[in-house]
Amino acid sequence: MSEKNGFKEQEIKRTDRIYGCLVGGAAGDALGFAIEFSGEDTIFEEYGSNGITEYKLNPYTGTAIISDDTQMTMFTAQGIIDTYEEIGEKRFDPKVRQHIANCYQEWFYTQGKRFDKEKNKGKSWLCSIPALFDRRAPGNTCLSALLQRSKTPAPNDYIADKINNSCGCGGVMRVAPLGFIPCDDITLIDMEAAQAAAVTHSHSLGYIPAAILAHIIHRCIYPIERLGNLYDIVEEALMTAQRLFAGDENLDKQTQMLRATVELSENNSPDLDNIHILGEGWVGDEALNIAVYCALRHKDDFSSGIIAAVNHKGDSDSTGAICGNILGAYLGENAIEDKWKNKLELRQVIEMLAGYIA
Repeated sequence: MSEKNGFKEQEIKRTDRIYGCLVGGAAGDALGFAIEFSGEDTIFEEYGSNGITEYKLNPYTGTAIISDDTQMTMFTAQGIIDTYEEIGEKRFDPKVRQHIANCYQEWFYTQGKRFDKEKNKGKSWLCSIPALFDRRAPGNTCLSALLQRSKTPAPNDYIADKINNSCGCGGVMRVAPLGFIPCDDITLIDMEAAQAAAVTHSHSLGYIPAAILAHIIHRCIYPIERLGNLYDIVEEALMTAQRLFAGDENLDKQTQMLRATVELSENNSPDLDNIHILGEGWVGDEALNIAVYCALRHKDDFSSGIIAAVNHKGDSDSTGAICGNILGAYLGENAIEDKWKNKLELRQVIEMLAGYIA
């Protein structure tokens, strides 16, 4: 099938891109979660020269287990749905900021409680799902920041109301659903994603990558003619971030490394060699760069993209999740092989969220 403006000639429906983004992110997360804390010697010794290429299934449930990355992404989506329900239509509204922050507090609640249907009354629909009360290696920064946020009135500006100096990837790995919101001014989407990340991560390299990711997702969901392909989308996302965060002391690092990411995706070196140049993904800018690299290098092949994104010694579930978000949004759900869907934990719940938000 030929390409027109970088997207398949047969237009992919917006709903298919939204489903693809959520399911794809969960698939990359579940694939990478099995090896998140493994060194490369261990990965390639256990899984072979290509690394992990199939889910490692939980022996008790027979499913591929998601991590806190997908859990928090689901609560981000719920915050958007709550906003839509309050305003009565599906569009951008500034209320989304507080709805998402409230949903992060509900995720935080699930991490410290046993599931209790009666005690959960009055909380969001997601708190009715027992599996979401399982702790899946939640980030310490997210936990400590949300505890601190719970003790003070909610600020209007989370970026300005700094609570730590963390640039961990826990901010960027959860914000993809913000790219689903219909909005003519994409800078509003970018800034809300940065604000959502800044609920827990106050260092600018914790929230600028979130703005860039949401921009990429939004352009995939709502294509425009002047952006011919994924490379163009990434370039626009970076240029927009340069305007929005002009003067930030860390912006040059993000800019230089994301441009290097694009260049690396066009060379002939092995994926792992290029990923080593970009880092390990434990911090926000590195996680974004690795995911963008793998999405660009494998822009026509979802499976190859997430496999490349997880097979390294770093934060494999987060880089896999972000890459899966991007490729799922770019290629649509039909481009995701059934093997990634059929054994995915909470797939039905993830797809219900996509259906509510689409």
